[in-house]
Amino acid sequence: MDEKINKVAEMIARAKKVVVFTGAGISTESGIPDFRGPGGLWTKYDPDDFTIDKFLGSHATRKKMWQRLREGGLMEDALPNVAHYAIVEIEKMGKLSALVTQNVDNLHQKAGSNPGLIRELHGNMQVLVCLNCRERYPIAIVKERYADSDNVPTCDHCRGILKPDVIFFGEALPQQTLAQAMREAEACDLMIVIGSSLFVYPAAYVPVQAKQAGADLVIINRGATEQDSLADVRIDAAAGETMTKILERLKK
Repeated sequence: MDEKINKVAEMIARAKKVVVFTGAGISTESGIPDFRGPGGLWTKYDPDDFTIDKFLGSHATRKKMWQRLREGGLMEDALPNVAHYAIVEIEKMGKLSALVTQNVDNLHQKAGSNPGLIRELHGNMQVLVCLNCRERYPIAIVKERYADSDNVPTCDHCRGILKPDVIFFGEALPQQTLAQAMREAEACDLMIVIGSSLFVYPAAYVPVQAKQAGADLVIINRGATEQDSLADVRIDAAAGETMTKILERLKK
């Protein structure tokens, strides 16, 4: 383990452009369950209830979704952990060229990462968007106005449907964001994957793009990933503990 930590620290020290790619495994340490693991959301809820067609086509589905999101606390109270702050430290070193994330929990922003470097492939749960006029709202309005109500949030301006600004099943990823992430992956010399099984495509093509363009690939994740065979360094351990050790080594 120490040998791997040292090697990753050396890679970061040597790199000019680092892209970090994060998945649910970095946020589980902040108390946010992942989707597929034990106790994950899909063990409690039916993924079919989160398709865009059902959401658009059924008031009952929208009502049920908002009930479940309110019960889950809307991710508002979750706080960043040491792994999120470690990425901020890499940015402060002038190494980070992009932070690509599959997460929708806003924790990178809370930790202090530069929003201009963040590529949110699956959106952001802290924002609501009107599907009619595209007006945007903070998700806090759900607690402020609908905490004790079964009503479904609607737009103040046009009464259109409000939807969390995240990708539902059946929706395409934001193509401009994905294309930008792919360009940055192609231009980097080090890709660090933290907390992703790299199972969900097309997001998981981002590390592949970096590797094919000649970058070193580091994967830090509890459990196997789809791209373990591509990794130059593979660390099967918790994100926070691992990133803390890497930073300690970098600062020596």
